[in-house]
Amino acid sequence: MAEIKKVAIMTGGGDCPSLNAVIRAVTTTAIVKYGLEVVGIRRGYHGLYHKDFISLTLDNVQEIIGEGGSILKSSNKDNLFKYPVRDENGDIVKKDGKIVYENVSHVGVQNLKDEGIDALFILGGDGTLTSGRDFARLGVNVIGIPKTIDNDLACTDYTYGFDTAIGIVSNSLDRLRTTAKSHGRIMVAEVMGRGAGWLTLHGGIAGAADAILIPEIPYDINKVAEKIKADFAKGKDFAIVAVAEGAKPKDGEAVVLKVREDSPDPIRLGGIANVVADQLEELCGNEARATILGHVQRGGSTSGHDRVLSSRYGYAAVELAMQGKFGNMVIIKGDKMTYASLEEVIGQETKQVDPDGELIKMAKALGISFGD
Repeated sequence: MAEIKKVAIMTGGGDCPSLNAVIRAVTTTAIVKYGLEVVGIRRGYHGLYHKDFISLTLDNVQEIIGEGGSILKSSNKDNLFKYPVRDENGDIVKKDGKIVYENVSHVGVQNLKDEGIDALFILGGDGTLTSGRDFARLGVNVIGIPKTIDNDLACTDYTYGFDTAIGIVSNSLDRLRTTAKSHGRIMVAEVMGRGAGWLTLHGGIAGAADAILIPEIPYDINKVAEKIKADFAKGKDFAIVAVAEGAKPKDGEAVVLKVREDSPDPIRLGGIANVVADQLEELCGNEARATILGHVQRGGSTSGHDRVLSSRYGYAAVELAMQGKFGNMVIIKGDKMTYASLEEVIGQETKQVDPDGELIKMAKALGISFGD
């Protein structure tokens, strides 16, 4: 068993339902079972660089299992291996119009040593855990705990936050259906997920969408329109379409909202729902409206399923640390908690929906169009 007396927890990247449930599980297991001291690092790698540490106790995590967001707060712009250089006024330095970066990871390593941290639990997605892997390479005792509503991280079957987001998407489609029925409209909902369609697929099935458009299956808008018009011919006068932000037409590209140089995800997707709505209105003849669900999908209280899954992730992470198995990420395979090397996780492409998989076949049998 590893000699561990003090551990730290941090959350990085976009916020996600269940972060607090994992923080609670790690903190409680570490204190109750092993008598460890636990600290939280506020605002992710920003806090690691600036030594923004707080004490975590049973009292201050007791009631947070269902709260959205993160009590430790988060940041997705602070990569200490590629950190923007600032001048004496605190302004970002640019050369030839481009931001100047430097590697300040050694500061984070030293801050952990100064604080007496024996193990670091990093709650994050691919960007946050890429830095986690890099800190592990520098000798930091890292345990990764996979976080994303997109469910696209390699090696694990499910990430915490995904189930809660599915509920938000399906509930949103339910609400859109009532107004669609009232006005005889086609309602197009844009769902998060970047280049993976897991959230749109699950949320669309749960929300009884008529069409689901995902990145893994390039769509033909004419085929989507044909499905909707066929339904109209049978007496239906409204339609619900769930479209992933990264969906793209055949022989086309995803719609880019903006490009941000100072972001770990410089290409911001968004706007596909408006494109699809305009096309379907023209092809079908019914009024069509677009709704971008956006950050609503990240907020609110955590589902019961995610609270249990998060507790399992947090407990398993502490057990992994106490066994000295650092440089790994906790994963779930089937119904078993296990682990995979961060080197393996980060080295793989994001997990994609199988276009020929059981879920797609089932959805098509239910009459859902994918535009293929």
